[in-house]
Amino acid sequence: MLERIPIRWRLAGTTAILTFAILCTFAVVVGELTQSRIRSDFQSDVKAGADDLRDRISIKIEDGRLIRPTQQTLDIYAGSDHAVIRLLTLDGKVILTTSNAPQLDAPAERTQTIDGYRVETRPVPLNFGSVLVQYARPVSDLESLLERVRLFLLFGVLGGTALALLTGLAIAQRAMKPIASLTARAEEIRRTRDAARSVPVPQADDEVAELARTLDRMLRALDAAQHETEAMLTRQREFVADASHELRTPLTSVLANLELLADTLDGEQGEAAQSALRSSRRMRRLVADLLLLARADVGRQAVRKPFDLGGVAVEAAAELEPVAGEHRLHVEVEEVTMLGVRDDLHRVALNLMDNALKHTPAGTHVRATVRRVGEDAVLEVVDDGPGIGPGDRERVFERFVRGGGESAGSSGLGLAIVRAVAEGHGGTVELTDAGGPPEAPGTRFTVRLPAPHAAELSAEPAPEVPVER
Repeated sequence: MLERIPIRWRLAGTTAILTFAILCTFAVVVGELTQSRIRSDFQSDVKAGADDLRDRISIKIEDGRLIRPTQQTLDIYAGSDHAVIRLLTLDGKVILTTSNAPQLDAPAERTQTIDGYRVETRPVPLNFGSVLVQYARPVSDLESLLERVRLFLLFGVLGGTALALLTGLAIAQRAMKPIASLTARAEEIRRTRDAARSVPVPQADDEVAELARTLDRMLRALDAAQHETEAMLTRQREFVADASHELRTPLTSVLANLELLADTLDGEQGEAAQSALRSSRRMRRLVADLLLLARADVGRQAVRKPFDLGGVAVEAAAELEPVAGEHRLHVEVEEVTMLGVRDDLHRVALNLMDNALKHTPAGTHVRATVRRVGEDAVLEVVDDGPGIGPGDRERVFERFVRGGGESAGSSGLGLAIVRAVAEGHGGTVELTDAGGPPEAPGTRFTVRLPAPHAAELSAEPAPEVPVER
């Protein structure tokens, strides 16, 4: 459980516990000495009061009458000490007392504690004999004073402990400030993913400064490794793009020869030629897909020109019409002129509609629409099939992810190409339910692309970034 407590609280708590132990020891020692001294002073005060009273009291007999002090005189002498004074004969008969004096027992000793009073008895000699004077003070005054001392020590211990805890927290907070700065900078670096930033190094040559220097060296190493990785990935993407481009020429030659052989050969040789032709065509599509993705990865852009996105969607639907089978393919478009790469956007529309045809059961209705919404061109492909679960909606845009498994008959690059082309044109692609019933919620792909109006397109020159395709 101690490991779960923040380190500043552990430091402050340890300081408070040590302070509490020291103050308790101090309170016990000082308390005992103080209480002993207070008791001794109390007893000395009572004795001194009795001795002083004995010396100052005046009792005598004149003309056969007893001359004694008045009760008011005794009350004045008793003062504010709550003292009790009694004058007694030797046989215990009360001669005079202060106001409200309790009934004390007859004195048996010089010093006694009677009914909660510390009593000192002194004989006062007279010409006809002697009388006894009793000077007493309540022990409760002593106990009250001792109780106040104990409370003072208790509050002192508790207050000192609380002060030590607060001081420990403040010191720990200040001591942890460099660590907090390191943590904040590390969080900022994590958020920005910028390993080139440095961490603050304290001026003091201590463990925190060593930690900061170690983190800074680690960031330098990570930054270097990141640059090396990025450079390697860039080289790999350029290699894939160049290799995919170079593969297109020999593939075209192979396809031409296989088409010739498939037309001229018969029997088993003709079937073998047809099989090789189908595999080669699939390889050509895969190479084209890889070339498009690799070109997007390295940031290569073909020349962008104005074209009608609605016409592109109609052409893609016409290309898929022969393979639609029992699916119902419906296209509803309006003329939306935009600036982009026509062939790439044709691939987007084709992939979305082909994806809907391949991954929905026969009889499913697939509808493609193109319309302008403000400054955007919106391409939507909606079906009323079984839909895609929320957990798979982001995964389907990853490369080589096949919706129907290995038997789906696709490379798993279609939707990855859709996202890459959309983002390359400054747009987005979104996958949601089509709003159908729970058993068939359907799927809706929405592609939004910037589409300036015709006047803006005519004023904006097409970027000249020719790239071999």
